[in-house]
Amino acid sequence: MELEGWMKKALQLRSEKGTLRNLSISKNKIDFVSNDYLGLAQSEKLYQLIEEKYKQLPHHRNGSAGSRLLAGNSELAEEVESYLAKNFQSESTLLFNSGYTANLAVLSCIPQKGDVIFYDELVHACMHDGTKLSKADRVSFKHNDLSDLENKITQHSGKKFIAVESIYSMDGDQCPLVELVALAKKYNASIILDEAHSTGSYGENGSGLAVDLGVASLIDIRIYTFGKAMGVHGACVAGSEALTHYLVNFARPFIYTTAPTPHSLVSIRCAFEYLMQEISLQQKLKSNINYFLGQFEKVKLKKLSSNSAIQSILIKGNEEVKMLANQLQDAGLDCRAIRSPTVKAGAERIRICLHSYN
Repeated sequence: MELEGWMKKALQLRSEKGTLRNLSISKNKIDFVSNDYLGLAQSEKLYQLIEEKYKQLPHHRNGSAGSRLLAGNSELAEEVESYLAKNFQSESTLLFNSGYTANLAVLSCIPQKGDVIFYDELVHACMHDGTKLSKADRVSFKHNDLSDLENKITQHSGKKFIAVESIYSMDGDQCPLVELVALAKKYNASIILDEAHSTGSYGENGSGLAVDLGVASLIDIRIYTFGKAMGVHGACVAGSEALTHYLVNFARPFIYTTAPTPHSLVSIRCAFEYLMQEISLQQKLKSNINYFLGQFEKVKLKKLSSNSAIQSILIKGNEEVKMLANQLQDAGLDCRAIRSPTVKAGAERIRICLHSYN
């Protein structure tokens, strides 16, 4: 079959370049790879809380049975959205099945032809994909370089959108949000902030970096993900009521997607309620980060500057970084190699995720 041969050839080429990906299962290794920063994904107490709350629902359903605009809406979904809006200090929130689809929805349908999306060169793949689906122009700026961003903003007209992450998923460094908010105000630009890696780990009750820094009300669109520090699944977009109503009407990833299951909705609310009672997990995580940074000063390896749970040691070359990752795996430490093309060639690394339970 011609298609079969084409796929095998593409895989062979990737294998020869040392960039072939394969699924694997980790067993009996110390976790330095997952995004379960606060340990909620493996919390027995949270598991029991979710099961108890789910059994209390008046009607037990296995699935939502359709999109939110058809059979998939429910009082439970709207209650969870109201709860999240309060937690994230926004007028409204709208649930999505993942942070990927939430970013895809926002960027594909809000910026229009004649508008410009300015995006940090290190934003996640879902933001890149969302901008590609948009009819707006796309302009990248140097990572966390607000001078480069301002220079490029002054060269364009039309509505302006700035797409950034609060904590960057590969480098682990923090967006200069306070300064960015001032710059956006100066040029009447709207910020689209992906809070994926700060949800849960930062802010009051896990409300993220923007709330923690007191600038949430000055950011038009925030995307929160629940599959990382919150230990469950799903996401939401937070902002004004006009924003969420607009997404309900124009965002294809929302309109044509089956709604989250009742069990997923219960899990999201329970995760935040549990974290409110166990907010000390944030401090435990911070203590472990500080300990790691202190110990790493003794090591003569190049590490990217980061004060978050995401730490990256640069090891140039796909084969070289893979070799070190294998050595760490053999030592019982679950650390993974991040190779190009996931990162730029020459920026290969060992990505170390720290947790409250390490």
